[in-house]
Amino acid sequence: MNPSTEQVERILKALRGMQYGSVVITVHDSQIVQIDRTEKYRIPLEKSTRAASRSVKGQQQQ
Repeated sequence: MNPSTEQVERILKALRGMQYGSVVITVHDSQIVQIDRTEKYRIPLEKSTRAASRSVKGQQQQ
């Protein structure tokens, strides 16, 4: 199997800018038939005073 230049470019395009995730290349009969990109975006956890105050109130009621 020798991927065409277009196929290689599409795979590279799927990888560009991705920090977390996966690229799945589906092959049938020695031919690339599908390229799937699943990107994950990680949201940094930030402690807010509102969430902390709810937690403290919940503990006091128990």
